[in-house]
Amino acid sequence: MGKVKALFRYSKLAFYKIYSYFCIKRKQYITLITLTGMKNISKILALLAMVLLVSLSGCSQPEPIKALIISGQNNHNWQVSHQAIRQILDNSGLFVTDIALTPAAGGDMNSFQPQFENYDVVVMDYNGDRWTEQTDKAFLNYVQQGGGLIIYHAADNAFAGWEEFNRIIALGGWEGRNEKSGPYCYLENGELVLDHRPGNGGSHGQQREYVMHGRNNEHPITQGLPTNWMHAQDEIYDSMRGPANIKHLLYSGLAETSTGGSGREEPLVFTVDYGKARISHIMLGHAGATLEDNPAMQCTGFQTLLLRSAEWAATGKVTQPVPDDFPTEQTLSLRKDYGKKK
Repeated sequence: MGKVKALFRYSKLAFYKIYSYFCIKRKQYITLITLTGMKNISKILALLAMVLLVSLSGCSQPEPIKALIISGQNNHNWQVSHQAIRQILDNSGLFVTDIALTPAAGGDMNSFQPQFENYDVVVMDYNGDRWTEQTDKAFLNYVQQGGGLIIYHAADNAFAGWEEFNRIIALGGWEGRNEKSGPYCYLENGELVLDHRPGNGGSHGQQREYVMHGRNNEHPITQGLPTNWMHAQDEIYDSMRGPANIKHLLYSGLAETSTGGSGREEPLVFTVDYGKARISHIMLGHAGATLEDNPAMQCTGFQTLLLRSAEWAATGKVTQPVPDDFPTEQTLSLRKDYGKKK
């Protein structure tokens, strides 16, 4: 402090410029305060403190990303999966999450009318009865206008007869999918192959731990993540079919024949080329019996991919750092509390 006072004492003319930035929703105002000839450092420090306090009090926090989870019917344990997804998103502090549940199978779908347009990202955890025409149109309008969408696990089993939905997911399985749905899609020598031979779409072997193989380390979702890492016990989908309009393949995995798989390297995480929409398709995450016994969704790798995919789908960018507990190629990592803050 003595050096600072001396500086002002021996200065014939002090000329100071203090810049303070005030953050206001959707706008920034810059106030320039020019002080000329002030010789009393206590006044300067007092003014600096005032500017700092006003600046800090005027800065609003970033608004949370609005997420909607669609669930309510599934051939998987949706009662667990949709709650796990909600906890993962909400516990991150980046999202505020709502849930829209359909009626039970065979129920009146006229009551299911989500307001998709009110959300930044929609997470599909649904495989069940077809929606009404009105809801179909609302969903398509949301996606085609550039909405963010996550296709999670068995959501790619849904709506096999809906052509536009199959373009939105790029690859799907089961529910009668076959060569008419589009080619098989898998990797050979690191390149995607489209295989048009006849056959049913959708299969998987026994649940097991397996290594995820990175295919793109420049996309915002995967940037900074390890190329290869160990995923917790889960299904690994294979023999999926569809339009195969994959935009960026992010991760794949080997469906080993020893556990009932195809023996091929299968695409497991990718973005979809569908107009203005930002769509991330994550085939991982088979729900366990309970929230406490749910290794595929408790895997730190899965949770990180879900969070980064959701932020990218909503905003086009990812601001989250790579977590310190991300799994390695040899070591699993589980967040059994779904990332709950301590």
